Amino acid sequence: MRFAPLFHFISLLAFLLPGLPVSAQAQETAPVAIAIFNMAWAGTVDDFKRHVEVCSAPEVNWCDSRIKIPRGARHAEPEEEIRANRCREATAVAAGGFDAMMMTAPCNAYGKRKHPAKVETVENYHAKLEGLRATVKNLIQNENVKVIAFQEVKSREVIEQVLGGFAGQFNVCIAPHDAFQTVAFAWDKSISSVPSIANNCLPNPDLAIAEQLRDESVRHRARPGLALRLVINGAPVTFLNIHLKSGCANLKTGRGFAGHKLTDSDPACEVLNRQIPIIEEWVENVAKESPRFVLFGDFNRRIDEEEMASVVKSEVRTDGTDPVGPNTKDEQGRVKSSYLWQEIADGFPAMHQVPLAYTERGCTGLKGLDHIVISDAIQQLQTRTLGSRKIAVVKKRPQPIVTTDHCPRVTVLEL
Repeated sequence: MRFAPLFHFISLLAFLLPGLPVSAQAQETAPVAIAIFNMAWAGTVDDFKRHVEVCSAPEVNWCDSRIKIPRGARHAEPEEEIRANRCREATAVAAGGFDAMMMTAPCNAYGKRKHPAKVETVENYHAKLEGLRATVKNLIQNENVKVIAFQEVKSREVIEQVLGGFAGQFNVCIAPHDAFQTVAFAWDKSISSVPSIANNCLPNPDLAIAEQLRDESVRHRARPGLALRLVINGAPVTFLNIHLKSGCANLKTGRGFAGHKLTDSDPACEVLNRQIPIIEEWVENVAKESPRFVLFGDFNRRIDEEEMASVVKSEVRTDGTDPVGPNTKDEQGRVKSSYLWQEIADGFPAMHQVPLAYTERGCTGLKGLDHIVISDAIQQLQTRTLGSRKIAVVKKRPQPIVTTDHCPRVTVLEL
């Protein structure tokens, strides 16, 4: 469906000129299916071969370069730091330098193995890629998905490979990053680009903050964000794809994981805490230009759990200040926000979580991390109760290298 040319003109002006009001009621809408899909260290076969080459080097021997911090502890034991540092140094040498190592999937990316050489084979990796391709085919062919936000991908090439026979039907863009994992979009070419804007994809490198403040030599960085600006059914819509810091997912203790507020003295929570003001500013700036926006991806945080906690405003920050007001950072970029959802959805702009209504049988793996959030302007366009579904991943049995540990999440929005 199309809407009146005058409204079309005004709506586009609102996108390009911040602050110009547009009546959502004047727009006719049509259903558009969107999806988020974390593909778990998805690279090309050549990327996988490079991973095997580095990790099978005798001096590396499939060691884990990440420092393991016991649950409840703030820092690792000295012996563990020594072990991880030796592994990292050996891996960097085998890869040809630290930067080259960061662009290679780590040795435990595809599972912890007693005998990795027997499992980490090209044949097994092909099975992973075939599963990803079949899963994406199902999203496009059977779920009629038009916009897909990917996480944990290496390159445009692997996305085009996973799109398979639909590669010619979709545009692709990816956020530049100096590590293996980044975020990307694929969207149906039937969806219009924004007139007069040369680049519809805008990365947010600020989200890719340094994870280690104490040791600059480590230089691990979180993932960047990526904005996609489109015109759907005549009206501008912005999609924001995120993959936030992992390791601080739960507010409440459960499923073997300790509960944490984002002001707890936990290393992962501190990194996620430092991402809060960045994502908050990004969303607020986008909302000024594009009231219709979708924030989705791998939050690595149970924001649904936070929302159900019914936190009062005076408890969102440890200093009791209103989350609508300025968010003061300390010298390391940390803020006093204990909760992610209550901080970013403070009403300016207003946002709504799309609830998970159904999970397909066979959909296993990580839960509660992937979310779809819509702006109030999009919420006002909906004429039915919104819900989302988790779609089962295609996989063989047995499959030594899993397709992915995330199920794609799909919703249909009236846009």
